[in-house]
Amino acid sequence: MTTFLKGELFCGPGGIALGAKNASIQKSDEIYEIQHVWANDKDESSCNTFRNNICPNNSESVINCSVEDLNINSLPYIDAFTFGFPCNDFSGVGKQKGTNGYFGKLYKYGIEVIEHFKPKWFLAENVSGLESSNYGADFQNILDELQKAGTGYNLVPHLYKFEEYGVPQYRHRIIIVGIRKDLNLTFKVPAPTHNLNFVGAREALKNIPLNASNHEFTKHKQGVVERLNHIPAGENVWYEKLPEQFQLNVKGLKLSNLYRRLHPDKPSYTLTASGGGGTHGYHWEESRALTNRERARIQTFPDDYVFYGKKEEVRQQIGMAVPPKGVQIIFESILKTFAGIEYDFIEPSYQLKKVTAS
Repeated sequence: MTTFLKGELFCGPGGIALGAKNASIQKSDEIYEIQHVWANDKDESSCNTFRNNICPNNSESVINCSVEDLNINSLPYIDAFTFGFPCNDFSGVGKQKGTNGYFGKLYKYGIEVIEHFKPKWFLAENVSGLESSNYGADFQNILDELQKAGTGYNLVPHLYKFEEYGVPQYRHRIIIVGIRKDLNLTFKVPAPTHNLNFVGAREALKNIPLNASNHEFTKHKQGVVERLNHIPAGENVWYEKLPEQFQLNVKGLKLSNLYRRLHPDKPSYTLTASGGGGTHGYHWEESRALTNRERARIQTFPDDYVFYGKKEEVRQQIGMAVPPKGVQIIFESILKTFAGIEYDFIEPSYQLKKVTAS
C-alpha cells in the first residue's frame, strides 16, 4: 500500500479533507490512498466539525489557532499538503485588496509548510477572482513562489468548473496542483465527467430525511413568503413581473442572488458563506430558504456528515467549503499520476511562466 501522509492549513469543516479521505486508487495489488495527519484552522466550530467527521479517533491532530500562532516546525511529518488559503481579499464580493490585504498574505504560511516538509505533492485552492487580483500580478507572484518553494515544483493551475464534475452547483475555483520536480511526474487536469448531463437541484435534494442533522427550517416573515410566492423558479427579486410592493428600491449594483430561487433542473447557483436577508438560497417550489442540510447536499457532503456550531456558523462552514465530490476526482488523478495509470485529461486553463529557483 502507498499512503500519502497529508497536512492541511485553513482546513475549514473538511471539504478538501473528505475528498482526500474518499480518494483511493488500485493498480494490481497496490492501493494508493491519502491519510490525514494534521490540520489547522482558527475557527472553533469548523475544527469541531472536522474532528468529528474526518478524524474522530485523533481529535488532537486538529489544531484550533490562528495560522500566525501555529508552530510549523513542531508539526508531524507529512509528504502531501493541502491548503485553501483565505479568499477574502481575492473575492469579487469583497474589496479585492489582493496580497496587499491581511488575508491576501496568508498563502505565505502554505509556502512555509512546503519549504519545511518539501512534500511530494500539494494542492492549493482559491476563488476565480485570484486570477485578476492586482491585474493578474498576485496570481503570477503566487505561482512563482510555489514553483520555487522547497526543491522546486511542477505546477498545473486550472479553473475547475465543479458542475462539470457532478457537483449540483455552478461553483468555479482555481486549484493548483504541484508535484515535486525531482519525481519527474506530470499531473494532468482530469477531464470533466458531466459535460452534457449536469446534476440539477431536484436530483440533489431528493429524499432528505426530515430528522437529518442540520436540517432546521427557517421561520420567515410573512412578507418574505409572499415575495417568494411571486418569484418563479430560477428567478430573483429583479424578476420583471414581480408586483411593485415586493420590489426592492436599490440603486447601483443589483446582486443576482437576492431572493433567487433554485431551478429544479439545473445546478444551484454558487452558495455563499454569509450575507444578509435574501442571500440564503431559496427552494424552487417551497417559499423558503434552503436548510443547511440542503446546502450541504448541494456541496456534495453526505447526510451523515454532521456540522457543529450555531445555525449561521454552519451556513458559513458549508459556504466556504470545497465540494468533496469534485475535489475527490482531482485527488484520484494525483494518485493515478503516482501509480502510473493513464486517465482522460484536458489542457489546463493557465499556462505557466517558468521561473528559475533562486
